[in-house]
This record gives sequence, structure tokens and C-alpha cells, in this order.
Amino acid sequence: MVAEQGGPEDQKPQSDEARSAFVPPEGVGKSAAPPEDDHPTSEFAIPAGLTPEPPGAGSASGSGAGSGSGSDTIGSAFAPPRGHGAKQAPPAFTPAHGIPMVQLTKEAPWQDRMRTMLRMPVAERPAPEPVQRPDEAGPAVPRVLDLTLRIGELLLAGGEGAEDVEAAMFAVTRSYGLDRCEPTVTFTLLSISHQPSLVDDPVTASRTVRRRGTDYTRLAAVFRLVDDITTEDVEVSLEEAYRRLAEIRRNRHPYPGWVLTLAGGGLAGAASVLVGGNALVFVVAAAGAMLGDRLAWLFAGRGMPEFYQFVVAAMPPAAIGVALTLTHSTGIRPSAVITGGLFALLPGRALVAGVQDGLTGYYITAAARLLEVMYFFIAIVTGVLLVLYLGVQLGAQLNPEARFVAHDRPVVQILASMALCFAFAILLQQERSTVLAVTLNGGVAWVIYGAMARTAGISPVAATAVAAGLVGLFGQLFSRYRYTSSLPFITAAIGPLLPGSATYFGLLGVAQNELDRGLASLSTAVATALAIAIGVNLGSEISRLFMRVPGAVGGANRRAAKRTRGF
Repeated sequence: MVAEQGGPEDQKPQSDEARSAFVPPEGVGKSAAPPEDDHPTSEFAIPAGLTPEPPGAGSASGSGAGSGSGSDTIGSAFAPPRGHGAKQAPPAFTPAHGIPMVQLTKEAPWQDRMRTMLRMPVAERPAPEPVQRPDEAGPAVPRVLDLTLRIGELLLAGGEGAEDVEAAMFAVTRSYGLDRCEPTVTFTLLSISHQPSLVDDPVTASRTVRRRGTDYTRLAAVFRLVDDITTEDVEVSLEEAYRRLAEIRRNRHPYPGWVLTLAGGGLAGAASVLVGGNALVFVVAAAGAMLGDRLAWLFAGRGMPEFYQFVVAAMPPAAIGVALTLTHSTGIRPSAVITGGLFALLPGRALVAGVQDGLTGYYITAAARLLEVMYFFIAIVTGVLLVLYLGVQLGAQLNPEARFVAHDRPVVQILASMALCFAFAILLQQERSTVLAVTLNGGVAWVIYGAMARTAGISPVAATAVAAGLVGLFGQLFSRYRYTSSLPFITAAIGPLLPGSATYFGLLGVAQNELDRGLASLSTAVATALAIAIGVNLGSEISRLFMRVPGAVGGANRRAAKRTRGF
């Protein structure tokens, strides 16, 4: 024991053979930290040598010894900031008057209530109040999401706006008790995501719209189904909702094919009378439109794209007009025949839906729909230009100065506009109970347009915008009264306002190598079409502007449709 406690001179150095390979070399203390791989630590741990600064010591540390001039003492990046102690907590960010509670009124239609919810931030949305009784085990999340996507698919395929489709999807999920659901709608894709809680994985489903068709009877049936699902007085289980949805899909169109062909002819004939034609012009324009419709059906049956269907559908009315010019037929105005055929082809429905999506903030869907409208318009231009160019080469004397002026027969024009709306409503496969309302709406729109543009001498584009705004206003009021979509009351009513004559004279100017005149007339047609779409949307929004806000307790304002303000 005494030997072990001897001085350094008594200790002899050990040889290399006697030293263990795992003994730390001389000069390295035994307290050296092992490699980090052997003892991993948290990446949020405070580094060695740094201690968190206690609260209230910041002012003293800055003036103590060792601190540079104007420099702060180095502290941990993970230390709580100054003034955030329990006693020095900053004031809450909640305003003094509190956060207004959002409570949705049951008197408002479900479209307005769900649109209000969609325009709210997620954190401010009220908790869902399940309208339909879920099973004992809770709502079947996959089945509810699948039902929601199928309903949204029918609405989007029927031409409904993206915001209204999202509102319907949101209404279905909330009615079956699913909170924290986010629907997303683009031109051909629908998706919805549901997150049960903050710690659970989200459930996401999507569906692609492959085919789109115009059947407003089916659209109204889907709206009635959503209205029943969101109503407390009507019990709609998931099985019942699936059964009704299958019936909606299987239902045949309300009008057969030959009735649609006659309606297309009646639309073209009424449009030709609207721009100055007589009874003989009505018959010729109707025959040309029906021939074009049959050719389009033939191409569709062979699987040709819709672009070529529009090309061949636009050629017969133009060919008949050119033939009448070459034969020097008296009593028939060829320009009215061609214009009537163009009225039956202009994609007014897609244009209104595209501009509406753009104004409500759905820019991707709006861009896709407007691109579709552009392709359809190019197809119509191609078909008509081919025939007009051929007629010009054959010596047809098509007069671009023959503008339509018909101040002396307002009653005939009003009746023609109503007949045009009636035929357009049948082409859109509307319910018989809505045909009369949309016909009257179109007649009122033409009276307003005629009074402003022809009697008061106001710009036709401005008169068209005002008339379209009234169409949107009345259509929104009709839809709120019947708790259904506004499209059946709006789309057919804008038929008399479509720029058929401006389109024809623009194409005629291009065919006759008068590009300045042709492009000016085509720009007028584009401006008129945009005025129709913007006026319809503005009229719909004005109707909501003076309605009761479905969710304001304490004077909360209605939220805008636009997501950003440009920054």
C-alpha cells in the first residue's frame, strides 16, 4: 500500500507491450467525451459551454465585464426570448372586443352557407353540426368521400361553376359529420382531403371527369339531392343517397334526339328573324342549322373530336347563304341565314362559366374553360371561313355593309327573342317547369337591350352588359326561390344577346381580305361576349349583396370570393 502511494520518481514507465490498446494516450483526460456516434444526443440540446440566460439578466449582462462595446452576451439559440417568462408574458393577440362567433343561419340556402364557409380561414370555421345521423361507429369516411366526389362529378360535368361545386361537396361532408375537409376542383379533376385529427393521417380521394354533357334536368336533380342531405327534416342515409344518385345517372334525357334537332333549327330561325329576316329566312336558317346538327352527330358517332364537330356544324348554314347569293334569290337575306346558324353554335354557356370561375378566384379552371371556348370559336371560324372563301372565289357578292337595322318591328323581335330562349332551353335539356321562366327572362333582357342600344343610342356592348346583369339577377332570384342551380334560369336567357352578327361580319371581312374591318368586328364580338359573362356574374353577386349574410353574429362582413389582393 505504501509502495502504491510513492512519489513519481518511484513509478517506472510501462513498456508498449504492457499498455492496453484501449487506454487513452498521455495528455488526454479520462473525462473526455466519447465519440458522438456512441452516445447520440438530441439535436435540440443546448451545446456544451452555453447556458440559458435567466430572465431579467439581459440588461446586466450587456454591461458586465467581458462584454464588448454595444455587443450582447452570447446565449443559447434555444433559450426563451426576453420578456417571455411566466411573469413577463406579452399581452394576448386577441382583440379587446373578442373574436366574433360565426353561426350559420338555417334560413339561408345551403349554397350561401357553404360558400360562406369556404371563404373563411380553416381556423375560424365553426364545428360541424351533423344533419344526417351517422352509424354507431361514426361516419364511414371512405364512403362519404366517395359519395361527395360522385356528386361533384355530376355538377362539374353539367357545367356548374367551380365554387358552387366545392360548396356542394363541402355541404355533403359536413352534413355527414366530417370536419376538416378541404375540397379542390379543377377543370377535369376533383379531390377532397379529410384529416380526422392533428395526429392522424389525412384521407384523400380524387376523381376525374372524363365526359361532360349538357343536361340541366340532371343538374337540378343533383341539387335537390344535396338540399335534402343538408336539411334536418329529411333523413337521407348513405345507402339512400347512393340509390338516388344511381337513379339520376340512369335517367334518360327529357327530350329525344329529334326534338333537340328541331330545337336547334328553331333557335337558328328565331335568331335570323331577330337580326332582320322574314318567315322564308326562318325556314332556310332552320334547315341549315338542322343539317349541321345532323353532320355533327354523325362525326360524334364516329369518335371524332368535338373541334371537328363544330367545324362541320358551321359549314351548312354558311353554304346555304353563299348558295342564295350565287343564285341571286330575292326576298332572302343570306347574311341573316348565316348569322342564325352561328347563334346555335356560339359557346355561351362555357364562356359564362369560365369568366365566373375567374372572377371567383379559380384561375386554373377559368383558364382551361376559356381555352376550350377559344378552341370552339376557332372551329366555328374555320368552318365558316372555308365556305365564305370558296364563295368569294366563285364570285358571290357578300355585302359586309348590310348591317341589321330593324327599328320598325320591336314586337316581332321580342317574340323572336323569346322563341330563341325557348329553343335554347330545350337544347340544354331543362326541366319543363323552368322553360317558361327562362323564356320570360330572355324576353326582358332583349327589351332592356333594345331600349338602350337602339332607342337611347347607348353602346351595344354597354347595353349588353346591363341586360346580362339583369339576366343574372333574375336567374339568381329564381334559383333561390326554387333552391336549385341558377344555370337553368340564366344560360338560355343570354341567347339573344350572343354576338352572332358581329362574328359573321368579322369572318366575312377576313374572307374578303379586309383584315382591319374583320378584326375590328371580331374584337367587338369578343367584347360583347365578355360583357355578357361579366354582367351575368355581377347580377348574381348583386343579388347576394343585399341578401342577409348567412353567418354574421356581431356584424361580421361577408368575405370576398378572391383569395388574395394581388400581393
